[in-house]
Amino acid sequence: MELHGVKANVRPCAMLIVAIVCSIAFYVPVAGQSGGDPAKAQMEEMTRRELQLNNLGGDHGHPNDPKRSQAMMDQVSEDFQRILTRHNEIVRALAAKQTLSYQFISDATGEIRKRSARLQTSLKLPKPEPTTENRATGTDFKVMEKP
Repeated sequence: MELHGVKANVRPCAMLIVAIVCSIAFYVPVAGQSGGDPAKAQMEEMTRRELQLNNLGGDHGHPNDPKRSQAMMDQVSEDFQRILTRHNEIVRALAAKQTLSYQFISDATGEIRKRSARLQTSLKLPKPEPTTENRATGTDFKVMEKP
């Protein structure tokens, strides 16, 4: 009977030892997963912040305000018309083979750039990727000669 009592005392101790060994063995992989890649975590954090900043536009309060919508439509129309006007001025000067002053070109392209950036912002358009032709030459305009 005494042997049977020893087996009864050994079994709980053996179970305890097996439980401790298993918990140590399975803790190592779980601990390795919690750390993660710091570069990946930083990229995720930057993406999250960028999304937050993009959603701060202020349009959330009154999305259907007719006065605000009309003002935005007027501004978009004015910007678009002014971009076309400045572009046509440049084209007319080139077609007439006039000498172009640096000040004229600088003023026109500066205004076009400013208004196009405002259009992109108000219409929430993505920035265009340069085409292969533009990357090679570094220019955005392609001048065509008359045949």
